Amino acid sequence: MPERRSAVRTRSAPQAIGPYSQAIVAGGLVHCSGQIALDPETGEMQPGDVAAQTERVMRNLAAVLEAAGSSLDQVCKCTIYLADMDDFGAVNEVYGRFFEAGDRPARATVQVSRLPRDARVEIDCVALV
Repeated sequence: MPERRSAVRTRSAPQAIGPYSQAIVAGGLVHCSGQIALDPETGEMQPGDVAAQTERVMRNLAAVLEAAGSSLDQVCKCTIYLADMDDFGAVNEVYGRFFEAGDRPARATVQVSRLPRDARVEIDCVALV
């Protein structure tokens, strides 16, 4: 019998704003949907610059990972989507604070033409459970 996948749901991160799950756990991995800088309590975008948005995004990802029984320490791969590649340095500085110790995850960073809610940064990840 094939392994079943299970959806992750937590109120500590923004609820999905479309037909998707916050994350899916399958095969010993948690596949987290992209997070933007939505405040989970208000549903509003984090005010401030791209660094403030990145901080909120990383806290959202951490909450989803925790709900899945994982953590940022278990992340294998991240993808960062930027509305403007000129924000790379500021995003990288905040992102790096969340992965200071040990082996850092693999990563790709791309510029996209637009993100949901006109966010400046979105990050998704895959982690061990």
